Amino acid sequence: MSSPNVFTRRGVLTAAAGTAGAITLSPLLAACGNNASNGGASTKTGLQAALPNYKPLTGGVTPDIPIVTGVNGALTNPGFLSYPTNLVKTVTGTVGSGGTYAGVAPSWNPVPPAGNSYYTAVSTALGATFNPQPANGNTYSTTIPPLIAANKLPDWIQIPSWLNATFNTGGLVGTRLADLTPYLGGDAINDYPNLAAIPTGGWKCGVWDNKLYGIPSYTDGEGFAGCLYYRKDLFDAKGITPAVKTAADLKALGQEVNNPSGNVWAFDGMFVYLYQVFGVPVNNFYLDGGKVKSAFEHPAMLECLDFCNGLAKAGLVHPDALANVNTSNPSRFQAGKTYMEGNGMGAWNSGDTQTGSSAHKAYTRQAFPVFSNDGSTPTIGMGASSGWVSYLNKNLSASQIKECLRIANYFAAPFGSYEYNLINFGVEGADYTMGADGPVRTTQGSNTAANNIYNFFGSPQATVYNAGYPDITKAYSDWSADAAKYCYKPTFWNLNITVPNQYSKTAAASELNDAMQAVWSGKQPVSAYQTALATWKSSGGDAMVAWYQKNVVDKGLS
Repeated sequence: MSSPNVFTRRGVLTAAAGTAGAITLSPLLAACGNNASNGGASTKTGLQAALPNYKPLTGGVTPDIPIVTGVNGALTNPGFLSYPTNLVKTVTGTVGSGGTYAGVAPSWNPVPPAGNSYYTAVSTALGATFNPQPANGNTYSTTIPPLIAANKLPDWIQIPSWLNATFNTGGLVGTRLADLTPYLGGDAINDYPNLAAIPTGGWKCGVWDNKLYGIPSYTDGEGFAGCLYYRKDLFDAKGITPAVKTAADLKALGQEVNNPSGNVWAFDGMFVYLYQVFGVPVNNFYLDGGKVKSAFEHPAMLECLDFCNGLAKAGLVHPDALANVNTSNPSRFQAGKTYMEGNGMGAWNSGDTQTGSSAHKAYTRQAFPVFSNDGSTPTIGMGASSGWVSYLNKNLSASQIKECLRIANYFAAPFGSYEYNLINFGVEGADYTMGADGPVRTTQGSNTAANNIYNFFGSPQATVYNAGYPDITKAYSDWSADAAKYCYKPTFWNLNITVPNQYSKTAAASELNDAMQAVWSGKQPVSAYQTALATWKSSGGDAMVAWYQKNVVDKGLS
């Protein structure tokens, strides 16, 4: 997979969510269930005690572009301009002790045959038998609940955070899922160096009620949901160097290149990606003088809607984007039908360039540096550090849990290590050969080792690498380093909060999101959104916000 955040689906998912033009509750917050007495959240002191101490690896492969520390704890992801040629070993000594474990995780790829040579090679390296049981990702939400109801959870299970509500994870922790705090909290994690190198934000996603239960995968040091992109090659052809510092600049640039008669428009869909520009709070909530409020009612939301409504009415947005018609391979942006779009960070990669280049040889995606509506100092909210968390069955003994954690430590070996190559590509010569730009899968490897089978049970911090396209890696990393200067932690950042079931419909806010789309697409005035907002507030929105105030903020939970 050639996403810049190697082997992560964050970009794909945020892009899919954003296309609909709706605010979506953070996956960690949309957890409605029965454990509502204290919201499932943690106290500040309890959370600190449960979290592992972050300890970056030493002596491994040095990235070409090192991690940059931004403000408020933001960490950029390490970047590699070329694939390491001298693979290092990060795991020494015995990993497993002969145990056998079954792990269930979602998969959106063909399931490899059981007992294949790739699985065998990994189990041999582990000194334990780990039996992956990939389940259809499209039906995962309905496949797992019967196992929970029948008390037939596997030894190890991946629960994507947006399914916390469906699986009632808040009710499973402590009763069906093992407490890992004694094994990983504080300096205890030093027994597992690769796990200790995972940024703290990822571990926070696995904490419930002051205890650590989950092992994060695909941890991102920044978690940016996306940004505003432009076709650098198309602007270069017109002799234009985009310089955007305000929302007015963005609109003016769009007016300069818009050409509907030539079947080219300035903008594709970008409403939710303009939240950063206007300062709409991330995660759907914000604190105003210690009081919880919904981002739906933040003044910046009206400003953002009004701006997008103006773009639509001015004829600057592609008609299919206004109609919420999605395209792929190539997208309108890749095909040169639009000059600018909003999209997830996972859109900026070598695969994107390969697709775009098929239509325009000089195709180049670039991103505008973060900016604000009025030219003041910008801000950008950090997204969830991980949306993928795995859990161990409480029925495992202490020795089995330790064995599984050693296995997870192997799975979390960093980019450029021997272990990483085995987990992600299989056996050299059988599953892949080493080319100039890194591993090249064989036919066998494409059928067995190409589906990220083990990463859902443990993986290192995301890495920026684009095989054969170092310029993309550098541009992506440069943008991230700049954005990290303006980060803020949103309200309830990375928290697992179990909300009563009665608010599930309110949290979905379907009617309100429909009203938002009607406004930003130019079909309705901003007043239509205000009317829908008033209905949402009176029909449960205010009550849900009050619940957060009483059960989380007023109790000092974090």
